[in-house]
Amino acid sequence: MQKISAEQVKHIAELARIELTDQEKEKFSKELSSILDYVGQLNEVDAKNIEAIKQITGLENVARNDEPRIRNQELRKKILKQAPDRKGDYFKVPKILE
Repeated sequence: MQKISAEQVKHIAELARIELTDQEKEKFSKELSSILDYVGQLNEVDAKNIEAIKQITGLENVARNDEPRIRNQELRKKILKQAPDRKGDYFKVPKILE
């Protein structure tokens, strides 16, 4: 069993700028030691022949390619004519400042 000391917990708490009581340091010392033991058990598992799982739902991305499509040229021209300000085939808008 890997043991995390109360002093190590204190050091970690200082790095995280967290104040802990002596009771909390002891509590977290035990809990963190338990977590490290569990990780140690996981490291012992032979997973060399297990294929990595990227997702489990079977869903696939169905998004279309982002390509411009002109459906109705006349409607497009009417909309552009109504623009208060434009440059060529684009709406001209005020610059956004930070």
